Amino acid sequence: MGLFFKNRRKVKKKSKKVTKEVANKGHLESSQKAFANEQEIIIKDQDSPETTGTVPDSNAAPPDAKKDSDTHSNTKARKKRSLFFRKKAKTETEKSKGLDHPELTEKEKNKQKKREDKQKDRDITGQKKAKKDVKDQKTGIFSRFRKGMSKTRSAITGRLDRLFLGKKEITEDLLDELEEILFTSDIGVATTQALIDSVRGKVSRKELKEPEKLKSALKDHIFSFLEVEPVPHQKPAPGEPRVIMVVGVNGVGKTTTIGKLAYNFKSQGQKVMLAAADTFRAAAIEQLEIWGERVGAEVISHKSGSDPSSVVFDAIASAVSKNADTLLIDTAGRLHTKKNLMDELSKIHRVAGKKLTGAPHEIWLTLDATTGQNAISQAEKFNEKLGITGIILTKLDGTAKGGIVVGISHQLGIPVKYIGVGEQIDDLKEFDAQDFITAIFD
Repeated sequence: MGLFFKNRRKVKKKSKKVTKEVANKGHLESSQKAFANEQEIIIKDQDSPETTGTVPDSNAAPPDAKKDSDTHSNTKARKKRSLFFRKKAKTETEKSKGLDHPELTEKEKNKQKKREDKQKDRDITGQKKAKKDVKDQKTGIFSRFRKGMSKTRSAITGRLDRLFLGKKEITEDLLDELEEILFTSDIGVATTQALIDSVRGKVSRKELKEPEKLKSALKDHIFSFLEVEPVPHQKPAPGEPRVIMVVGVNGVGKTTTIGKLAYNFKSQGQKVMLAAADTFRAAAIEQLEIWGERVGAEVISHKSGSDPSSVVFDAIASAVSKNADTLLIDTAGRLHTKKNLMDELSKIHRVAGKKLTGAPHEIWLTLDATTGQNAISQAEKFNEKLGITGIILTKLDGTAKGGIVVGISHQLGIPVKYIGVGEQIDDLKEFDAQDFITAIFD
């Protein structure tokens, strides 16, 4: 009996053990199957853009049960994407046609119009300010110019006003006094005579009767003398530098003028080079090098006492190789009465032409306005020897002899290119006949 119950307990233990193992095995298989199902769902979710990033639910339905739902979701997502891209394409098409906001409400359209109006106002204000700045700059330049011409204005217009004051008719005595004023203003004998003859002719034809109108007639006639046609000269070929030879007697300010010309051309965006061909005057090379450093222009020079023609030859070669826009040649002061010194300038002219066809393209004569009628004599001699294409008058701010501008333009037919009205670097002003007449008579 005892053995029976003992065996029975062993069978029960064994049965429990087997049942437990079966239960564990079943649980393991169930877990593995659930894990496999979860992995399959995760993979499907990763393949679908709409379900990316979602957390799989352990209680989710099997893949077969969700198949219809997933298909519906995918179709709905595709429709949304299609609608999005159609709207985007429509918007871009309307923008290309100038319809940036095709579906704006009335309120939004008003706001947009206000923004556009404000922007237009800002643009107009900016343009007006820019024009005002340019006008102010021109006014400032002219004011300095007019101030520099004050002595000449007093010598001509001031005396004319006193002559005409109280006069009611044009008499022979009045014309004689007018002739004296013009002659002593360094306008020149020939130019003075031309002006007086013109006035006498108008008086005899009774075109001029009142003295106050005589001033206006003189102003118009002098203006016609200043409007000189450019002297024909060679022009540089495309890609070649414009070579300008600057000449003049000692002491007229050639080197300083060249420095100011270089500043002027650099301000216009040109690449400028300088040739130190004044190899005789002490410190002339050093002075030009200081100007070159000041304005940012390269200076080509040799040692003092060397042949100026060789300096010009090398300077032209360098200007061509470096694609310079303008080459300014400084020359030694030459007395116009010394033939051998003038012949040296002719040699520089020939050497320049051999190195570069047509060079120098222009020859500018620098004259000191304070020398008066002597300046006309200098211009005649230099013009005979070299063929001057332009005049630069310096020191006009320090003299009452500014009438020389009229005499040179009328007698020689050579245009005045620049006038110096101060010592500042920007006080070399491009000559304008109308500005000159206004500064003298108004």
